[in-house]
Amino acid sequence: MVSEQKIAQEQNKKRKGKRYLFNRIAMFCNHLAAIALLVSYLAPYVSPENFWLLSFFGLGYPILVAINLVFVLYWAIQLKKRATYSLLIILCGWPQLHGFVQLSFKSTPDKSKDILKVMSYNVKVFDLYNWSHNLETRSKIFELIKDEMPEVMCFQEFFTRDSSKYNNMDSLLLFKNAKYVHTAYSVNDKHKQHFGIATFSKYPIVNRGKINFGYSGNNICIYTDIKMNKDTIRIYNMHLQSIAFSKDDYKYADDLKNDVEAEDMARSKNILKRLKRAFVKRAKQADLIAASIKSCPYPVIVCGDFNDTPASYAYKTIRGNLADSFIESGNGLGRSYIGKFPSFRIDYILHSDKFEAHDFLTIREELSDHFPIVTSLEVNN
Repeated sequence: MVSEQKIAQEQNKKRKGKRYLFNRIAMFCNHLAAIALLVSYLAPYVSPENFWLLSFFGLGYPILVAINLVFVLYWAIQLKKRATYSLLIILCGWPQLHGFVQLSFKSTPDKSKDILKVMSYNVKVFDLYNWSHNLETRSKIFELIKDEMPEVMCFQEFFTRDSSKYNNMDSLLLFKNAKYVHTAYSVNDKHKQHFGIATFSKYPIVNRGKINFGYSGNNICIYTDIKMNKDTIRIYNMHLQSIAFSKDDYKYADDLKNDVEAEDMARSKNILKRLKRAFVKRAKQADLIAASIKSCPYPVIVCGDFNDTPASYAYKTIRGNLADSFIESGNGLGRSYIGKFPSFRIDYILHSDKFEAHDFLTIREELSDHFPIVTSLEVNN
């Protein structure tokens, strides 16, 4: 009997010893995860031009939050006070957290005021190359737009051809609320095909402009001044620098995701190089756009595909003192990009305090590699 008790005590000591060792390792990993999360909070405040490495932490912010939540649960199950450690660090980043996840109570716009319904949508050239393997995708995009019937439509990766069934410009101008249009094209080819960006408005356009990024490329920002009753409103429509991964990069990522042996230092470096270049270019673009917004004499609405998350320098710089319609009136996860890198919220509708956002919606229709986003902006007098 005594020997059995001794054996049980020794086994208990061994279990406690193993748990103690495991908890020490877990605490070390918890420290690393907590420090990485704290570093990610700095990403929106430091330009990638000065220190690009921080941008990677900003990009990984949602993943870092998830890892820290796992540690909160791990320590909470053991009824240890350490559970508050990561929890407090997560809460320190509350301003960033609600840029990714939102819970808003439904509010109804005041019908006695002017309401402006706005859509931002990267249409991926209306599936010109049949990426979706569905010949009806283009017509479904048009149906979606027609169903929503926004009064301002900002399209990125817009495409039209001067003739044939791919004359998307003429097709959209048939819509009741698409009376006026402002386009800027980065490509005009010999087949009279045009690729770029387009803003459609129900209200008259009184001025058009473009922000010069200092080089030619596929990334564009235009601004369009519209006259809505007695108010002049400036609409910014932008498509910021994309990461521009190659097919090999995507294949490499898929291999890693599917646990296929894919140890290739050169390809890893290539992905990092592309990410770095995109971070730095977006920072320059964001600085130019922010300067234009700051000098604008009118209330502004900012739409577009930023190709970056709310934990980024580009987002924080462009947003400045503007309100984010998702934070004001959205719900759930703000995921708007459905491709592989990054699968987070990278499409936005921001606005000045002249407006109040209601009924923000991410339309979960997979017709492009982006979901369209819409909101109703109540115009304050």
